[in-house]
Amino acid sequence: MSATPARPRAALLLLAYLAFVSLGLPDGLIGVGWPSISADFRVPTEAVGLVLTASTAGYLTSSVLAGFTLARLGVGWLLAGSTILAALALTGYTVSPGLAMVIGSAVVLGLGSGAIDSGLNAYAAGALGARHMNWLHAFFGLGVAIGPLIMTGALGAGQSWRWGYGIVAAAELALATAFVLSVRAWRQRVPAADAADAPDAPVAAVGDAVSGPAGSVGVVAEPAAPVAARPVPVRETLRLPAVWLGALAFAVYVAVEVSAGLWAFLLLTSGRGLTDGVAGLCVSAYWGSLFLGRVVQGVTAERLGAARVLRGSLLGMAAGAALIALPAPAWVAVVGLVVVGFAAAPVFPLLTLTTADRVGAAHAERTIGLQVGTSALGAAVVPAGIGLLISNTSVQALGPALLALAVALIALHAAASRRPVAG
Repeated sequence: MSATPARPRAALLLLAYLAFVSLGLPDGLIGVGWPSISADFRVPTEAVGLVLTASTAGYLTSSVLAGFTLARLGVGWLLAGSTILAALALTGYTVSPGLAMVIGSAVVLGLGSGAIDSGLNAYAAGALGARHMNWLHAFFGLGVAIGPLIMTGALGAGQSWRWGYGIVAAAELALATAFVLSVRAWRQRVPAADAADAPDAPVAAVGDAVSGPAGSVGVVAEPAAPVAARPVPVRETLRLPAVWLGALAFAVYVAVEVSAGLWAFLLLTSGRGLTDGVAGLCVSAYWGSLFLGRVVQGVTAERLGAARVLRGSLLGMAAGAALIALPAPAWVAVVGLVVVGFAAAPVFPLLTLTTADRVGAAHAERTIGLQVGTSALGAAVVPAGIGLLISNTSVQALGPALLALAVALIALHAAASRRPVAG
């Protein structure tokens, strides 16, 4: 019988939680700040698509390269350097004279965020238990919920949107300093906590994927005896319809999550008559409901089963989107946003964890990589397309667009799950 593994150091856990909060802060800033940014730079509403695409390109690049960089630099220096990049990028937003510099800063921000996300996931998979892994990703939602409050506070005080980015840049710089000072501590990796450390959290099996904010996935690895098995050709994986249906489902899900947070402020102010301050608080409530849902969803899924919770969550997203689409008072749209956020919370992790059920264990790892990639594209392309739709019609188009996406997500998941593939 093995000895009880050591618990992770409290200081490193705190830094890891703060790092995930910092990942969410910029995402929360842009939704409230974009109307002011577009007005200052005299660019159309849909120009936010350029910013999102630039950030996504940087994020995907650094996520892929982080694994190679991690082996050379170590997680401590990777986190320190990536957080410095994020601080510089946010400073670029603060001093930017025009949209071109904002787009360049978005690329740098994506590079820093992707490396932080990948680095911490890699560390957590080997050093932390399932409970801490789940909580880490929940703290991304907390960061996104705090972001609108910071920007709303700056605008409500009569300051420029630049102040919101400046405040977060200063916080990122302080976090980078903490990472630099703790580089040696990150090298002293403790064993992953077992069931004794996380009695109320499900223990992931070998190869299980643990989903995180903004589509990040960490794979919990456990030692396993070598198994002589025929390598599955890539073409066999790509022939499975469930692989592509699942990838599309991820893209649509992330599109709903990001679009609701990005355009809700404009809907509540220009479309439903709320003041900037109240609308900003409502956007924070949306992201806060996502955070709360991610904190509690593990227990619910464990008791009721992942498949049942997933189906209920997809229906809840559609119900919330229907409330947003109704030509009703502002409070109905706010309730719809909160319902969408809470219902959406477990969808990404549960879709990830049930990948093998849909495509078979032999194809699961490749499929998960494809799903993460398409989710990043969905986060950039679809919200930008909705912005173009809003510019050419009305901000009231947001609700019907979210409802159509939610219904499409239900259909995609049903089609992908129709004929489960055995492992």
